[in-house]
Amino acid sequence: MRPKDTKEKILQAGLGLFSEKGYLGATTREIAKRAGVAELTLFRHFSSKDRLFEEIIKSYSFLPALKGMLPEIKDLEYSEALEVIAGKFLERLSERKQLIKIMHSEIQLYPSKVRNIYHNFMDELFRTLASYFIDLRKKEILREFNPELAARAFLGMFFSYFNAQEFMARKKFRENDRATVISEFVRIFVNGTANVYAGNYKYNLPEKIKVRK
Repeated sequence: MRPKDTKEKILQAGLGLFSEKGYLGATTREIAKRAGVAELTLFRHFSSKDRLFEEIIKSYSFLPALKGMLPEIKDLEYSEALEVIAGKFLERLSERKQLIKIMHSEIQLYPSKVRNIYHNFMDELFRTLASYFIDLRKKEILREFNPELAARAFLGMFFSYFNAQEFMARKKFRENDRATVISEFVRIFVNGTANVYAGNYKYNLPEKIKVRK
């Protein structure tokens, strides 16, 4: 088996067990067994359990998806780009629902090193989205605001919606209403951050774009 294939098997096994048992409950021995490798082989690829956990978060979270999307959406209208980001974010949250649930229940019990891994990941995620806002500000599409705080606010809206749906039994919206939720949240965010009235953002606003004074 090629080293790359072995590493991927370990990552997949780790993702599965961390999702089932959490970081605290899963052991490297169990992960190695599920991956079909010796525990020593696991440690050749990942020096410790927390390093494996860090790689799993980076590989299977929304972060790599967001990084891949930014070049693809750079020519889209602002609102359309945000809808694409929001849709993918909710999709990835749904895919990792069990892992997110366990992480939130365990995070106060994590060793400080593991909590730092999580916080560093979140900071990188917000910086990545902030870079998109910064580029649009340079083009004078957006007004002046703190881009990292805006990134936290934008993703935070959708995480709150996801959290209420999945973990707080607030099944107010059907699955096919997700597009409506995305559109409405994006409309609110666009109107608060854009440097123009979003007349071409599909929200039944004035046809002509009016620059804010």
